[in-house]
Amino acid sequence: MPQSATVNRRIVLASRPTGAPAPEHFRLEETAVPVPGPGQFLLRADYLSLDPYMRGRMSDAPSYAAHVEIDAVMTGGTVSRVVASQHPDYREGDLVMAYTGWQDYALSDGTGATKLDKNMPRPSYALGLFGMPGFTAYAGLLDIGQPKEGETVVVAAATGAVGSVVGQIARLKGCRVVGIAGGAEKCRYAVEELGFDACIDHRGDDLPQQLRDACPKGIDVYFENVGGKVFEAVLPLLNVHARVPLCGLIAQYSGVAPNAALLSTLPRNLLTKRIRMQGFIIFDYYQRAGYFAEFFKEMSAWVAAGKIKYREDVVQGLENAPQAFMGLLEGKNFGKLVVQIA
Repeated sequence: MPQSATVNRRIVLASRPTGAPAPEHFRLEETAVPVPGPGQFLLRADYLSLDPYMRGRMSDAPSYAAHVEIDAVMTGGTVSRVVASQHPDYREGDLVMAYTGWQDYALSDGTGATKLDKNMPRPSYALGLFGMPGFTAYAGLLDIGQPKEGETVVVAAATGAVGSVVGQIARLKGCRVVGIAGGAEKCRYAVEELGFDACIDHRGDDLPQQLRDACPKGIDVYFENVGGKVFEAVLPLLNVHARVPLCGLIAQYSGVAPNAALLSTLPRNLLTKRIRMQGFIIFDYYQRAGYFAEFFKEMSAWVAAGKIKYREDVVQGLENAPQAFMGLLEGKNFGKLVVQIA
């Protein structure tokens, strides 16, 4: 369904899911395209980013960020074009990254908006490799994981928007890199294209034994994106002084209870092995002066030199965002998931 110059399509939260999101939790609406007032500009979305954190925003449980209200537009980052402006710093045709949500059009006063090179060849990369997911991988691994040459780094969701970058940075730092992914095709991609030393299909038989075989010297850094049975397999293999950047728990986002036996052994493992396990929210790192610029400069150099590869999973049409998002939570995407709206 193409965009209209007069109608704003938007997807709102119709009700709060208690488990996995379903189609009835979303609603597609049509409203008039807003008109910018003084100090505002109108954005038309080209690309929408779909990310696991959005499941948390659908809940009204206390969290680090505000939840989406019922009947409000679903939150999300977009790459958009300025189509009308009454703001002195933004002109028609400017390319902007902003959190305008799951809709065609939105007004902005510039708060939280970032100008992009309007001629950049892959604008959607501002939502992935050069945006929040890439920055998450960089900051979590290097600041908390602190990988050292010769160590073993394990990353869950290894071919996703964050995990694929974590593994490649760890490889650049001289580490042995073991990925965990869902499916043989993803595992082949991690090894043959991304350069991982090994990748294990968590859907296969005997994940704990396969992981032991792939990590004969134990695990020094585990980048946690998943939780659940994957963390259960990792925990016994963590070495003394291992570091665990805790980025996400996608296996538990839809209400699946954590393993009680695992929880009972976790404190002892953390204590006796002196493990550093630290949760982090990437928005905190944006407040660190100069850190995003440092990331962007180093990542740009790696990409230019062919040292980092990145894969996108592009879905066509705003109306298909809910189904794509539900698939994301089930691991059906292959690479960074974005919706091409324009």
